[in-house]
Amino acid sequence: RLRPTRPGAQGRWGARVSRESKGRGGKVVTLVRGLALAPEPLAALGKRLRGACGSGGTLKDGVLEIQGDHVERVMGLLQAEGHAVKRAGG
Repeated sequence: RLRPTRPGAQGRWGARVSRESKGRGGKVVTLVRGLALAPEPLAALGKRLRGACGSGGTLKDGVLEIQGDHVERVMGLLQAEGHAVKRAGG
């Protein structure tokens, strides 16, 4: 069972990793939402994830976007770093 990432996290449990292509010209991105990290550590985590996946990406409004379909790899990397992770969106 996943634990909340922070007290009062509005019922959200851990990080949610999903794949999305809407509004991106058919390009697929992997999204990581719900990590309770300050902006600087979140940006550093994004850099490590992008490097491990060998792709680009960005941090927008607290959501990490990684170019390409890397859901399984990202979930494994986040779990290895001790984050509670759940796949979202099938």
